[in-house]
Amino acid sequence: MSFVTLEAKGPIGILTMNRPEALNALNEQVLRDLDAALDQAAAQDDILVLVLTGAGRSFVAGADIAQMKDLSPMEAKRFGLFGNGVFLKLENFPKPVIAAVNGFALGGGCELAMSCDIRVASEKAKFGQPEVGLGITPGFGGTQRLARIVGTSNAMELILTAKTISAAQAQEMGLVSHVYPPEELMDKALELAQAIAANAQVAVRESKAAIRRGLQTDMATGAAFEAEAFALCFATEDQKDAMTAFVNKEKVTGFKNR
Repeated sequence: MSFVTLEAKGPIGILTMNRPEALNALNEQVLRDLDAALDQAAAQDDILVLVLTGAGRSFVAGADIAQMKDLSPMEAKRFGLFGNGVFLKLENFPKPVIAAVNGFALGGGCELAMSCDIRVASEKAKFGQPEVGLGITPGFGGTQRLARIVGTSNAMELILTAKTISAAQAQEMGLVSHVYPPEELMDKALELAQAIAANAQVAVRESKAAIRRGLQTDMATGAAFEAEAFALCFATEDQKDAMTAFVNKEKVTGFKNR
């Protein structure tokens, strides 16, 4: 049995962290299952956008403390590097990924959500990086992504106090884009995914890649990445069809994604 399931719903792939009896806590097997599910989703050409959520009342409550507590420093480093590798695969996944945060997103769960491109949350969601209260640092990219997303001061406060914040507080600081009643969360996430899937996918993926690459470099280098992406789109049928339709005051009814 896999702890991560992939379900196709039209052009949307729904990835579900499925270890509800442990609040979807991340151990090595869960990470391996996530890694395999990402490969599966990448190979399915009919899946254009992913929505990542959690089974039960938790998104991901964190890494599995029972597994981690007796690790040696070298074992901890290997576990951290492995988890970081999976989360980097998610961050750089060629298709857009939306995190639908349905409950606890603490520690590794917050880091998992931050590896996604867009985050929406249930009103019941909780966010935090509680690691310093357990005698460790964040281990799956929290010290790096949080500051990039919410700014240094907010990241320092969240990580150094180990406090938990509400979905509304997370939205206020820019950690999530939207907050919805629990019963509306998945419908809203799927609506957002469908809006992305309706556009020209070569342009969508090149835009995501340019944003991701640009965040890691200076403005001039980032602008060069954008110029490459912009030029590549002019080799696509979608660009020719859409711009011709625009000039003719018509509307493209669908993209070929090539």
